[in-house]
Amino acid sequence: MERQVITRLTKNFEECAYEKDGIEFWFARDLQELLGYSKWENFAKVIEKARESCKNANQNVLDHFPDVRKMVKIGSETEREIEDIILTRYACYLIAQNGDPRKQEIAFAQSYFAIQTRKQELIEERIALSERLDARKKLISSETELSKLIYERGVDESGFARIRSKGDHALFGGLTTLQIKRKMNIPDKRPMADFLPTVTISAKNFATEITNFNVTKNNLQGEAGITKEHIKNNKDIRQVLINNNIFPEALPPEEDVKKLERRVKKDEKKLAIDSRKILK
Repeated sequence: MERQVITRLTKNFEECAYEKDGIEFWFARDLQELLGYSKWENFAKVIEKARESCKNANQNVLDHFPDVRKMVKIGSETEREIEDIILTRYACYLIAQNGDPRKQEIAFAQSYFAIQTRKQELIEERIALSERLDARKKLISSETELSKLIYERGVDESGFARIRSKGDHALFGGLTTLQIKRKMNIPDKRPMADFLPTVTISAKNFATEITNFNVTKNNLQGEAGITKEHIKNNKDIRQVLINNNIFPEALPPEEDVKKLERRVKKDEKKLAIDSRKILK
């Protein structure tokens, strides 16, 4: 496919897109022309196949193919109402996959919407990863501060490990750190927080921040007093979670945050290569 044709098609597809509440969409009547279908009846058959593909993928068809009616001009001062369909990016991708591959526009659209759909998925993955990484860094910082505070108050490294473990015991409904790791199939030598969902990491961090604050404010000394404080704070945070029907020990583990970070970077590089290919 010639570069000029690709440039023109890319421009046409992007100019026909609409956006509402952060959701990008196309109207089926516009997409019909973009994909080289002169008759609505023929294009409607492709849409039906795409809807069936959507259903088979266990997606809600109405989320991606909602029917609408709109007014169009048929003369200088005359309008009439016609049927149309709002299409998400995913719906456009399915339509392209079910279209006539002999059409130049369809061949282009198959690559274009596949890449656009993957871009959106990567954006969502990047946002989720960023949130988890941010929560993880905050937990590391607060636990480092706790370690420093209790060392100044006569507690050694082993004591810090016991305090943190008893905090986990309180937060996770009586399960020890080792039991949680085994329940979630987390390697023994890996930090548990690398596999926890963001909400749990944030809960651990908040409990630790409160402990740090109160250890300093009340000048708590020794392992026993600081342990009692940390257990209380983790129990309090657990209750907040339970009040919102969140049970930390029942939440499934997330993908290893370090592995996820590497995979997202790898996928982004691959997407960049695929995006360049479409322009060649």
